[in-house]
Order: sequence, then structure tokens, then C-alpha cells
Amino acid sequence: MDKVVLGNTGISVNKNGFGALPIQRTEKKEAVYILQKAFYHGINYYDTARAYTDSEEKLGDAFRYTRDRIIISTKTQATDAEGFWKDLEESLRKLQTDYIDIYQFHNPDFCPRPGDGTGLYEAALKAKEEGKIRHIGITNHRLPVAREAVESGLYETLQFPFSYLSSDEDLALVAKARAAGMGFIAMKALAGGLINDSAAAYAYMSRSQFDHVAPIWGIQRESELDEFLSYQDCPPAIDSRIMDRIDKDRQELSGEFCRGCGYCMPCPAGIEINTCARMSLLLRRSPSAGYLSPQWQEKMKLIESCLHCNQCMKKCPYGLNTPELLKRNYEDYKTFL
Repeated sequence: MDKVVLGNTGISVNKNGFGALPIQRTEKKEAVYILQKAFYHGINYYDTARAYTDSEEKLGDAFRYTRDRIIISTKTQATDAEGFWKDLEESLRKLQTDYIDIYQFHNPDFCPRPGDGTGLYEAALKAKEEGKIRHIGITNHRLPVAREAVESGLYETLQFPFSYLSSDEDLALVAKARAAGMGFIAMKALAGGLINDSAAAYAYMSRSQFDHVAPIWGIQRESELDEFLSYQDCPPAIDSRIMDRIDKDRQELSGEFCRGCGYCMPCPAGIEINTCARMSLLLRRSPSAGYLSPQWQEKMKLIESCLHCNQCMKKCPYGLNTPELLKRNYEDYKTFL
């Protein structure tokens, strides 16, 4: 099984990190079963967040007796020290543990630093001194913030979107993290569901220049887990079929597209932006029947009620013209009906 050392932390995880955001949509008994199956098949790294509703609670139930044999990272969206401590104590309680391996600032729109007035970094240092967290990390979707975090020397890990659709700037960030001895955790290795060939995604991550990159695959169903477990025994390699697939996806998904991160939400008009703004791609890259149901037709029709308040544009970490994306996707959607 391929292993990744997360920079200077010395933490060794396998290439099959378990992204625990999707299991918040899974019934608890099933979620605990999936998590334990992952553990007993060699997966030792699990990433969650305080913001992922009951995800931490499910991890706590699954690993209460095997905590010392796994690596857990979680996240706080706190904006001040008081919120930081509240989130940390709640995460410890839900996870049924007295320490967190990697505690991450969750997609802040700035790079927390000592003396910045928020008290966030100072709180993280104190929590580390007390043994409640072992390493300080940061996650982000904004390239400038991620780049600053690497350059600051303050963080031990960076979690950032990375896949074979990533830009040259993203690739430079990955290399920069390696040079800085910073662990690189790849979120959205399937580009928010737009990459539907997991073997190609896994093979790309296994290339030698990414041997320091630890991807976390969002897993919700046992069948999805089984798919990634199969790659541990028979790792897919970059061959002509996979390269053709990667090239095709890069062509089709070049330019501006919604990654589905959801940071534009909620919409004051009730539009499910993070799905509606990429509907054209979803219709062409997955079974379309579900997206053409009466329920989804109603959801797409809400685009007509867009207030053009541009709140989504201001919040988009990728700088997309979201109202225009919604409009284009709706016009295209209507051609399928």
C-alpha cells in the first residue's frame, strides 16, 4: 500500500485518505460500519470538520477502541479565540478522544498569524502545548491564502483542492509545499464529482512527483469504499487509456467551472447554487435521469428568481461569475427537457 509522509510532521498515512464529509448524509449505523471496514482494510487517515454536522460523532463511535491506531484531522471555522476553544472542546467530545492529530483552520479568507488580532493562532499554539492538538494545519480554496500559508512557515499541513484538472499555479503550490517541508492534503481529488473515473484520479495521484501528496477521497457508500480499497491491491497505473481519459477530461473541463464547494451558500433566493451552477457538466458526466426529475426542474427554475445581489460572486473562492454560470446552465438544462 502506498504511504505518504505529511511533511515535517512525520505522520505516515496511506494514499487512501478517508474524506468524512459525505458520511454526514449516511445513517449512523451504516456510517460506523463503513468507517470500521475502512480501518480494518488498512485506511489509517480520516478527515472531518466541526462544520460537517454529525460526521465527528460517527468517527467517535467508530474508533472509540482503536483511536491510537489512526490519524484524525478536523477543522474549525472560528473567527476568534473564544470560538476556537468552543469548537475544539466540542470536537474532542464528539470524537471521543483527548487529542487531535491535525487541527486545521477551515477555509479562512485570510492566513491567521500571531498578533493579527483574532487570537486564533495563539489559541492553536496553546492547544498544542496542552497536548490537545499535535499539529497545526490550514485548509483553503483560495490560492493566494494557500500560498501565504506555505510561505509563512506557521503551518505544518495545507489542505487544498488538487486533481488532474488543477492549474499550473496549483501544481506550483504543491511543489512549494514539498520544498517547505509542509504536508500537502489533497481535497476534491475527484473535482467535486466531475471526475467520474476514480482509477484515473488515483493513478494520477500516484505519480512520483506527488509522492508527498495525501489525497482524501469523499466516501459515502460501501461501494465507493470498495472501489478505492481495490486500488490498494491492484494500483492503477498511468497507461494510454488513463492518459486519454485525463486529456479528454481536461479538454471538457477547461476554463471556468463550479467546483461545488458550497461557500457561495446560502442563496437568498433559495437557489442550490453549488449544484445548479454545474448542472450542464453533471448531465453529461453522470446518469441524467435523476437531474431531470420534477424536483430538480423546480430547483433549476428558481434561477429565474435570482436577485442579482452578487453575494455568491463575493463569496466564491475561485472568483467565478456565478450568476452568469447559473444562467448558462439553466438555458442548457432546458434543452434536455
